[in-house]
Amino acid sequence: LLLGPEQALVTRRVFRAPHHTISDAGLIGGGAVPRPGEVSLAHHGVLFLDELPEYKKHVLEVLRQPLEDNRVTISRASASITYPADFMLVAAMNPCPCGYAGDPTRACSCTLQQVQRYRAKISGPLLDRIDLHVQVPAVPFKELASGPTSVSSTHMHDRIAAARALQRKRFRNRSTRCNARMTGRDIRHHCQLGPRENDLLEQAMTRFGLSARAFNRILKIARTTADLDQAQHIERRHVAEAIQYRVLDRAQPTAT
Repeated sequence: LLLGPEQALVTRRVFRAPHHTISDAGLIGGGAVPRPGEVSLAHHGVLFLDELPEYKKHVLEVLRQPLEDNRVTISRASASITYPADFMLVAAMNPCPCGYAGDPTRACSCTLQQVQRYRAKISGPLLDRIDLHVQVPAVPFKELASGPTSVSSTHMHDRIAAARALQRKRFRNRSTRCNARMTGRDIRHHCQLGPRENDLLEQAMTRFGLSARAFNRILKIARTTADLDQAQHIERRHVAEAIQYRVLDRAQPTAT
């Protein structure tokens, strides 16, 4: 129903960006006559949720099962239907209601309670299921006006292709396709740490009170950063970088 009259197959990865007023049934599927929701329409594509805290909390919570199982099951009195939901979740949010918490040039006008309420709309279990938490600071005018100075897309493509090739070789005899899909057994086998790396991760777990799920995600990210460097073993710098990608686990609102 979503394809045009001249299009028989989906030939490009889909990109779905539902509005924050969407219902839980609209997100995961349902209705009197069950239909797939946005998580299934984004299967093998991207589900983008802008202004994440603006979504109703109970709507966000229904994402937990599909993020964990890559499918969603809708149960009715007469039958149960399972839809595929293997998607990449990309979400964006401000650091606080006014948007200036942590900004070096503008003062945040929010109270500590407002910041806490704002961030509390996203539960810990949901954050645990998101691999990367990246804080993007404001870009100064001079950098915006000077043009691109970062690594080219071509160079990044080559690094990613090389890392993917390593992962295909690593999992050639397994159903696992990439590091993100590693099972507990895979993590124990492919993400072994040396004493220095293990000490660093233990310090982070203790200091920030990270969960077991966050622990596994840090190991997966560290393995991926090592693959991007074409490194055989996970080094201390890879663990440190992976920990930096759990910024929302470490963020503590402070009063202004």
